[in-house]
Amino acid sequence: MSNIESINLSNNKLDGTLSDMFAKVKKLKSFDLSNNELTDKLPNSFANLTNLNTLRLQNNQLTGTLNVLADLPIEDLNVENNKFSGWIPNELKGIRSLKTGGNSWSTGKAPPPPPGVRHRHPNAKDQDNKDDRKKSKLVRNVAIVAGSCLGAMLVFAALMAVFARRKAAHPSSQFLDEERNTGTKDNTPFQSRELAGAQYVSNVKESKGLKTIQSGVTLDQASLQISGPMGLNRSVSGRGSSVSEQTSRLKGRSSTSAPVIAYSLEDLQNATSDFASRNLQGEGNIGRVYRAKCEDGKVLAVKKIDPILIQGEKPEGFAEIVANISKLHHPNIAELVGYCSEQGNYLLVYDHYRNGSLHEFLHVSDDFSKPLTWNTRVSIALGAARAVEYLHDVCSPPIVHKNIKSSNILLDLELTPHLSDYGMAHFHQRTSQNLGMGYNAPECARPSAYTLKSDVYSFGVVMLELLTGRMPLDNKRPKAEQCLVKWASPRLQDNDALAAMVDPALRGLYPPKSLSPFADIIAHCVKSDPKLRPAMSEVVQSLIQLVQQSNMNLGDDLSTSRRTEDSDYAVYV
Repeated sequence: MSNIESINLSNNKLDGTLSDMFAKVKKLKSFDLSNNELTDKLPNSFANLTNLNTLRLQNNQLTGTLNVLADLPIEDLNVENNKFSGWIPNELKGIRSLKTGGNSWSTGKAPPPPPGVRHRHPNAKDQDNKDDRKKSKLVRNVAIVAGSCLGAMLVFAALMAVFARRKAAHPSSQFLDEERNTGTKDNTPFQSRELAGAQYVSNVKESKGLKTIQSGVTLDQASLQISGPMGLNRSVSGRGSSVSEQTSRLKGRSSTSAPVIAYSLEDLQNATSDFASRNLQGEGNIGRVYRAKCEDGKVLAVKKIDPILIQGEKPEGFAEIVANISKLHHPNIAELVGYCSEQGNYLLVYDHYRNGSLHEFLHVSDDFSKPLTWNTRVSIALGAARAVEYLHDVCSPPIVHKNIKSSNILLDLELTPHLSDYGMAHFHQRTSQNLGMGYNAPECARPSAYTLKSDVYSFGVVMLELLTGRMPLDNKRPKAEQCLVKWASPRLQDNDALAAMVDPALRGLYPPKSLSPFADIIAHCVKSDPKLRPAMSEVVQSLIQLVQQSNMNLGDDLSTSRRTEDSDYAVYV
């Protein structure tokens, strides 16, 4: 496979995303994927195709930017009729044959890239081409020979690797809502996509003689055993990987920065109707968030940093923050899509989540949503816990979130949680506002006092919201019940009192034996002494064991928890 010089898979109705495997085909000179149904961004490993001369991607649905192609010796490039955005790199504008129509390119002058992005002079590529020609006298060969057994094997191998596709976009679980589990069931409850390994499946549609190819790898339930839960017995199976082993597998992912789009201020102004109040989605300590609709119909969320927090800030400082945030990748965080730093404006661009925030689902009455089922609440707690665990245990150095609350847990159409507002500690330290009223740990009288264990406390408060349906602070309630933690803490260890404090919206539809373990986790998280609080890895493990020991399954869900397709919510604060 490493000797392949030419691949032509055009007009085959291929769909899915391109896998990050192109470092294995460095000798590739001609690559044609035109007239298919491919989606998502170009993988970073495209940068390894240092011999690529011809690339044809026209008539697909590819997104993102072309930045990864900037340093390649391409002389013939066709990316027409896709969904690419941003700016066309200057290095590509001088190539012999360039076709870029039918995309959503940005207008105006391109802003400088964040730190870590290499700059090259547009003419450097031409010199590299000449050097490459002097170094290599090889004659171009066609690597895929029709009728050859070896050629067939190479094509199949290429297809299996190139079109790798996640079989499940959501955690494999026995206790997802029925509407969310219409495909083949996986009987492993809450298999972790990041800690237990994702199940990848290669899939190429049958067309013009190409047969469907499938290949998958799955880790068993034992992989869920990460560390002992606090106050709970260890699971019967003790074959699991250690935290250090799991972390070492993940650090490679977190260190790789996916390309982010540098938007122009003009583009974002147009997409938000000049930041009109009707597009305002939310407002928090750092700034306001606006709904942005791009020309291609894609909806984004734009966080406009409060100018007060930017005073005295050097542009390089903001660019460094963007570079750091862009390195973070996890299924349960709201990943950065792009940024803008023009004319004193500093903006961060994220995906837009139509199901809004957990806060809205729990505390805002509307005509669009039904109450969250118990299984969905535990699913959200586990997904959010994994996101915080990623920040604490995988990122190096560890990242303290400092603003964990239900309004910063965003839900996609499948109600998968995505933690937002991470990586903003720099701005939180500069605000005089009290972060997260009702979520702050006792030791956090000021933002600089936050620690990892302060995040654990805030997460415990979110779990209390999921359990009770109550807000962390509610002045409308009797004085003794206004502070959720103070009111609930003494009741968490009393079975009768515990049952009485469950959210009435659940109407008693929950597995009784799962209630006490859920409450035990909360009780440990909201202890007043930070030294007595568990690490987030322990919280994750305890939630996993709750699912396993309670034998939760689809039969427990008697209702659906989702907004209607007509709703359009998202709040990032």
